[in-house]
Amino acid sequence: MTKVDNPATAPASSPPLTERQEARRRRILQASARLAGRGGFDAVQMREVAESSQVALGTLYRYFPSKVHLLVATMQDQLEHLHATLRRQPPTGETAAERVAQTLMRAFRALQREPQLAEAMARALTFADRSVSPEVDQVSRQTTAIILDAMGGLDHPTPEQLSAIRVVEHTWHSTLITWLSGRASIAQVKGDIDTACRLLDLTEAGEAGEARTPVR
Repeated sequence: MTKVDNPATAPASSPPLTERQEARRRRILQASARLAGRGGFDAVQMREVAESSQVALGTLYRYFPSKVHLLVATMQDQLEHLHATLRRQPPTGETAAERVAQTLMRAFRALQREPQLAEAMARALTFADRSVSPEVDQVSRQTTAIILDAMGGLDHPTPEQLSAIRVVEHTWHSTLITWLSGRASIAQVKGDIDTACRLLDLTEAGEAGEARTPVR
């Protein structure tokens, strides 16, 4: 099967921030998460974020043109921190499906501990239009990186594996939204994630079968 570059390691299109700019951005994201954790989506007001992070309102808008941009970036930041934790305590399942399902349920439970923050970030993803594509792409890349690590650290996943990973990502985000809206139990969330993750084992089995097929 054709191998493709790992999309989780794709370079960012924007130039790197200076140390001062990165510190400022960090304060903004922390303020966003703090306000969302206290009161959900509606509690994140740009003026309050600016005041809490000690930046001018105009500066905040240069970093994040809207609340939706800000909250989607906050989700990427939260996933990045979660990824670091998962790397310190990797999953123990025997198959790729088991390891990814275990990892995504750990991620889900981390968000479950702060439901108002999770609700704010999920709503932002739902509201995101094309102008928020760079931030949404960062969330997708971070989720893909988490899944690839759980699968065994694939550097060059096949197109079939990437397709299965996208299905798993869509399922994870969808189950988060349905749980937040009260339309799914934790047991249902786990069942859906387990079912989607089985696709990963199918792609590995297909790759192994193709490798064993003799060339005529």
